Amino acid sequence: MSQKRCLTIQDYSCLGRCSLTVALPTISAFGVETVGLPTAILSNHTAGFKNWTYVDLTSYMLDIVDHWKEYDHNFDAIYTGYLASEQVDIVLKIFNKLKETNTKIIVDPAFGDNGTLYKAFDLSHVEEIKKLIKEADITMPNLTEACFLTGTEYKKDYDENYIQELIYKLSLLGPKQICISGISFKEGIVGCYIYENNKFSYYSTPSYPGKYHGTGDIFASSVVGGILSNLTFYDACSLAHDLVHLSIYYSIKDKRTDLTQGVEFEKALSLIPQRIEHK
Repeated sequence: MSQKRCLTIQDYSCLGRCSLTVALPTISAFGVETVGLPTAILSNHTAGFKNWTYVDLTSYMLDIVDHWKEYDHNFDAIYTGYLASEQVDIVLKIFNKLKETNTKIIVDPAFGDNGTLYKAFDLSHVEEIKKLIKEADITMPNLTEACFLTGTEYKKDYDENYIQELIYKLSLLGPKQICISGISFKEGIVGCYIYENNKFSYYSTPSYPGKYHGTGDIFASSVVGGILSNLTFYDACSLAHDLVHLSIYYSIKDKRTDLTQGVEFEKALSLIPQRIEHK
C-alpha cells in the first residue's frame, strides 16, 4: 500500500508546542507524509507570552495550493486547526480545489475552551467554522466548542444524555464521525466521547490536575494519524487520548513548571508504533 499523505492547515507558532509544531511531527510519526499549509507565523503561541510577533499568510494560501495543483498533488486527508475568521472561505476553496473522492475532511474547531471563546473570536467566528463542519467527515471539538456550534448551554456538571444530545446536534451539521474530548463524568477520570455508525462509546483514563497547553492539538493530530493508519475511529481516538495522557505524564515526571511551552509530547510518540501495524 502506498504511503498516505495529509495536508494540515493551521498557524505555525514557532515556540510553545501547538498548531503545526505539534501536527507535523505527530502525524508524521504514524508514517504519513504530512504537508503543512501555514496560515500565519507567530514567534510563539499567544497564551502566557507577551509581545509576540505575527506574520499573516492569508494572501499566500491559495497561491501555494494553485502551485501544488500544477503538479497534481493529491491528499488522503485535509485537516484544519486554528483559523482566523477571514480564512474560512479560503479553506473552503481549498477543499474544492484539492478534495478527491476518497479525501477525508477533518475539522478541529479550535476556537474556545472552559465555556468561553478565545479572545480573538466572537460569535460570528462560530458561524464561519460551521461552514467547515458542514463539509467535514470528522470533527473533534472540546465541550465548549460543541456547545457553541450547537447553540447549547455550556455546563460544567453533565451526564451522558447531555453529551449524546450534543453529538446528535453536531451530526445534523454533517459529520458522520464525532469525538468530544475532555469529558469527565467522575472526579479524577477524563476521557473522550466517540460517535460513529449511530453508536456511542467512551474511553477514559485517570486525569492529572492542572491545565496543559497544546493538548487539543496533540489529540486532533493523533486522531488524524490513526485514521490514516487504518485504525477504527474508536481506536484512533483512544490512542490519541493515551498520547495526551502520556505527554502530560512525562511533563510532570520531569517537573516542568513552565507549561506555557507545552507538554513533552515528543517522548510519547514512541507509543504509536506499538499500536499500529503498517500493511
